[in-house]
Amino acid sequence: MAAKPVNVDGFRELARQSLPKMYYDFFTGGAEDQYSLKENEEAFHRITIQPRILLDMSSIDLSTTVLGYKISMPVMIAPTSRHQLANPSGEIATARAASACNTIMVLSISSTCTLEEVAACCNAVRFFQLYVYKRRDISAKLVQRAENNGDKAIVLTADSPRHGRREADIKNKIIVPELKNLEGLLSTNFVTDGGSNLEALANWTRDPSFCWKDIGWLKSITKLPILIKGVLTHEDAIKAVEVGAAGIIVSNHGARQLDYCPPTISVLEEVVHAVCGKVPVFLDGGVRRGTDIFKAMALGAQAVLVGRPVIYGLAAKGEYGVRQVLEMLKDELELTMTLSGCSSVKEITRSHVRTEHDQQLLSML
Repeated sequence: MAAKPVNVDGFRELARQSLPKMYYDFFTGGAEDQYSLKENEEAFHRITIQPRILLDMSSIDLSTTVLGYKISMPVMIAPTSRHQLANPSGEIATARAASACNTIMVLSISSTCTLEEVAACCNAVRFFQLYVYKRRDISAKLVQRAENNGDKAIVLTADSPRHGRREADIKNKIIVPELKNLEGLLSTNFVTDGGSNLEALANWTRDPSFCWKDIGWLKSITKLPILIKGVLTHEDAIKAVEVGAAGIIVSNHGARQLDYCPPTISVLEEVVHAVCGKVPVFLDGGVRRGTDIFKAMALGAQAVLVGRPVIYGLAAKGEYGVRQVLEMLKDELELTMTLSGCSSVKEITRSHVRTEHDQQLLSML
């Protein structure tokens, strides 16, 4: 029997024991050599925290707001697909955990529960993650369904004109069930000669021609604010602001798309500087500790999103496991803030961390 987890990574081992190897590999794997997958976590380790002492830490406030919605901590649930492969309750369990922890869930378009089922299960604040399909009418119908069912924002995933090469899925010849959100709209039942049907599905359905000028079309079909997910450069951050994005998510898709792209925490500050405070900036990728959340906040993120840790908790213990993961991260962040001299998230500043670049500059003095 596995020991009770004392941190988020402990849930990864429980998930490994609970899941068929094919599904465990699906959730944990990255693209090609998985260099960026490793770096997403390792890059956090190269940032140190500069604590302040002898400050009143008798009360710590972790709450913040995202697009006007108050949440208990600067941690949201990232869009990840096919939760029922991890647990039969799927996204319903995840949404209920988000509601219990008073945070936001971003529901994947590739969910195994429909957006209507998730909307009906609890009162969690939800955003809807969108891929734009070649059939624009189908994308428009999904956006309208999200809006009609009370979702509060659209999260456009912008880094996936094609499916990344995930070699574990190819080796395992993974076959995934049809997407319930697309029932009656589009067949997602693909049979391939070999390898993963995920790649065939993505490349057949998604629109590789979708570009910056098409954000206007997306804005024309919804009243919801649009967050653009997948920004990694100064140039794209500026473009996102120019086309009217309500926010930016610094993300490399969990290192599942382009290998050898930068770890997200390493480019966060570049993106923050580019937008000059015009829109909020969020980060996902590699967040496993409260110290990681603190570092991201210090470098300018308004909040972070966590994906794989949520799946690990879901696979291990269902809704309760997701709640435990979120509560662990919250408790760790509270401790980090206390020991760093920050009684609220607003007090976390750039001076509280030192990056590799900072270290290099100091060595030249």
